[in-house]
Amino acid sequence: MTSIDMRVSVIIASRHRAEEVGQLLNALAQQSKLPTKIVLSVSEATDLPPNLPSEITVVTGPPGLPAQRNRGLDLIQDKCEIIIFYDDDFLPSRSSIEEIAEFFSSHPDVVGATGQVLADGINGPGLSYPEALNILAAYEAKARPPLVIEDFLCAYGCNMAFRCAGIGTKRFDEKLPRYAWQEDMDFAGQIATAGKVLRTNAFAGVHRGIKKGRGQGLDLGFSQIVNPVYLVRKGTMTRRKALTLMSRNIVANHVKVFRPEPYVDRWGRLRGNWVGLLHLLHGKADPMALPTSRA
Repeated sequence: MTSIDMRVSVIIASRHRAEEVGQLLNALAQQSKLPTKIVLSVSEATDLPPNLPSEITVVTGPPGLPAQRNRGLDLIQDKCEIIIFYDDDFLPSRSSIEEIAEFFSSHPDVVGATGQVLADGINGPGLSYPEALNILAAYEAKARPPLVIEDFLCAYGCNMAFRCAGIGTKRFDEKLPRYAWQEDMDFAGQIATAGKVLRTNAFAGVHRGIKKGRGQGLDLGFSQIVNPVYLVRKGTMTRRKALTLMSRNIVANHVKVFRPEPYVDRWGRLRGNWVGLLHLLHGKADPMALPTSRA
């Protein structure tokens, strides 16, 4: 199948970010190749932007990133060849969907790919909408660089695409609730049994890293410890990768707690790390055993 004929759909899981969803939908409406379907997977009507176009499909259900993405998959997987997952605070370049279709069409052995993130506000205060648009405009004004393919297992949930034939019956793990940290790598690990899952600069965009609607620091700190061990036991993450993630976050939270960033709940993350370590010392690795009951 040529890239022109390839049906490419988009799933956006969102909660408490109606404004950002509207801005992403505006970017999708300006694509050089329009998506076949766009699915918004939300928890309630207030998650939706006003004046939602009639062609947008909405599916609702309990919150939780894996569950929300799975509801989107169940709805449209048999209606397209490629599914893109965008975070609600991501903005793709104008040619991204066309470039994704071309990439998968010319690389039949690839079942999943993460695109280039031109700027990522996740490790800072976040990028405003105008800032993201300026970054995209500068990128689009330049000639495309030579194609780069980093041929190792990689997935970044803000900007990743998968071949529907490779997905099959595989789904995001709903045992990674609320702050579903590393759910993207787990999904990639499952899909990698069907072909290559890699990173490329063939398509690109900006991850704004908006802080609104993110989980509590305690929840994330717990997930930073327990989720990697759970995924090692499941077989979708290597021990080396898990140890790297865990040690990096433990060190960062202990060092930065003395001068925390205003946009990060460092103390909450640190507490969550220790609750997670105690959980592991009891021989458990249950991501569902979160230390709070907040939704």
